[in-house]
Amino acid sequence: MNNPLLEPFNTPFGTAPFQEIENNHFFSAIKAAIDAGKEEVKKITQNAGVPDFENTIEALERSGELVNSVSGIFFNLNSAETSDEIQRIARDISPLLSEYSNDIMLDEALFNRIKMVYENRKGLLLSPEETTLLDKTYKSFVRNGANLSEEQKLHLREIDKKLSELSLVFGENVLKESNDSILEITQEHDLAGLPDHVVETAAMEAKEKGKEGSWIFTLQFPSYIPFMTYADNRALREKMFRAYGSKAYKGNENDNQEIILQKVRFRQERAQLLGYSSHADFVLEERMAESPDKVMDFLDNLLSYAKPVAEREMAELTNYARAQGGPETLAKWDIAYYSEKLKMEKYAIDDEMLKPFFKLENVIAGAFQVAEKLYGLKFEPIDNVQVYHPDVKVYEVKDELNRHTAVFYADFFPRQGKRNGAWMTSFRGQKKIKGADIRPHISIVCNFTKPTTSKPSLLTFNEVTTLFHEFGHALHGILADGKYESLSGTSVYWDFVELPSQVLENWVYEKESLDLFATHYQTGEAIPEALIKKIKASANFMGGYQTVRQVGLARLDMGWHIKEAASVTDVGQYEKQLQKDTELLPSVEGTGTSCSFSHIFQGGYASGYYSYKWAEVLDADAFEFFQEKGIFNRDTADLFKKHVLSAGGSEHPMELYRRFRGKEPSPEALLRRTGMLQS
Repeated sequence: MNNPLLEPFNTPFGTAPFQEIENNHFFSAIKAAIDAGKEEVKKITQNAGVPDFENTIEALERSGELVNSVSGIFFNLNSAETSDEIQRIARDISPLLSEYSNDIMLDEALFNRIKMVYENRKGLLLSPEETTLLDKTYKSFVRNGANLSEEQKLHLREIDKKLSELSLVFGENVLKESNDSILEITQEHDLAGLPDHVVETAAMEAKEKGKEGSWIFTLQFPSYIPFMTYADNRALREKMFRAYGSKAYKGNENDNQEIILQKVRFRQERAQLLGYSSHADFVLEERMAESPDKVMDFLDNLLSYAKPVAEREMAELTNYARAQGGPETLAKWDIAYYSEKLKMEKYAIDDEMLKPFFKLENVIAGAFQVAEKLYGLKFEPIDNVQVYHPDVKVYEVKDELNRHTAVFYADFFPRQGKRNGAWMTSFRGQKKIKGADIRPHISIVCNFTKPTTSKPSLLTFNEVTTLFHEFGHALHGILADGKYESLSGTSVYWDFVELPSQVLENWVYEKESLDLFATHYQTGEAIPEALIKKIKASANFMGGYQTVRQVGLARLDMGWHIKEAASVTDVGQYEKQLQKDTELLPSVEGTGTSCSFSHIFQGGYASGYYSYKWAEVLDADAFEFFQEKGIFNRDTADLFKKHVLSAGGSEHPMELYRRFRGKEPSPEALLRRTGMLQS
């Protein structure tokens, strides 16, 4: 069988030939790629020469490229355009990849060569990037069991295989629950409060599902968030909240409670097998934060500033709701609804007022202009690159000298086969081989409001910041300039990776930036300066509440990965215990976060969710530097590009940050920005 995944991609820029790939190609391609990868490792171990950096460390870095290519394409599709068949294939492929990774990490002959190079490193005259690769390679083998006995290695393989399988099932369950849960409205009066475009989208959704004449709301964010924000019918808001909060937590065939308990036990068992007290200790050894104690101190410090502010905000919101004839005591399904009304009263601003100025195409063009002004990049639409879904747009990225820099994919709208949320990923990383600079293929995937028959896609302000956030990650990948793929672009410490994304969000609050793209989709009128001032004035509205919520999620994550979590038997009770200090409203029976907390039980954020707040400290400090010099100052942008975006993980992130900023980050910058310092 001809398999396009196993042939050189005869396509523009070597992009993935999506239209030639069939589902039945993946399993055979993975098996063949794994065989090829094993042969490459065998050549290293059988090399008769004395182990050195080039014939061992660099050779290992270059091995397995076909595995990376095929698995990268497959798992990106499993997130953005999945199906029952792809999910079945994923269950077959994941154990093979886990076994392949373990075959390499637990190869004694290979580790002995790596160890010899590592022990002789002082006499090797390596560059900083080469030193980092050597250090990372040696540590990754040790951290993945190279020093274990044969019996322990076998046990580690079993654990890794089970963890891989459990992650897939967790994600499948969340997706099924998200797709299966709908709210069908048949009475027009139940739509009271909802903006026209939200109603129109719900009618389109109903028509697509063969229920013309009614309105359907789903748990996808572009449907769920507006419903919770604007629907006057409190009983229906409660119904939607309970549906969202009970995803994979109903005791049915899609329930994730036992999956969580198994994952937590296996992670703990794995950590102890490798000599660590807990999974959190294992993970944080390779993070800026270094230890669970430091993370908890960081979170506790933030909470000490944020909680008093949040409690005042909640008291104000409760009083406001009562004055509006609302409930005496607020419930969780009231927060978005009354917050939006209070925000409008205090600042005379809401999403419906802003959305006409944020047509999706204009916001994309604005993000591109910001990238051009800061880094000299140009994004040119191209239509000769194959895509995995008609919604996907493709651009060639060029630098100021008109040189090819990257391929950029953008996939913006929700659909059945796409998981919730927004993320950046890549189909090909950046690296340099024999003087040739292999440029990256970068993608961002979002779930924004779809265009309707009468309106284009108009983004909420939150969606605008989400687009800039993911685009910040994309720039980290696009501007990568490393020798080794495993150290280039976003291949950095997990609590550093959010800096490029979060810092770019700041530009959507600045007049100089908004003037580039925020124009009314009908009249072409630029966003009024008065409205920009209101955006900035309202930026910290409910900021204490949001900070407490983020700290609560980070503590929940850490709580699941400490030693004691392995003995937990009741997911709901344990979650309540972990979140009691950050709950500002009574918990709702039958709902929770853990069972759909994909970041930590499906994705890579286990013991790392604190990274969002950690990186906020970095981004607030970094943006103060931009503000001092001018937000489009090229000298500042060049420093950020050189020492952060292009440097990737070539050196320790704090060293890179110091070179950019001239000093270590100050937590006070974040407290100043959020207005909590004086509080």
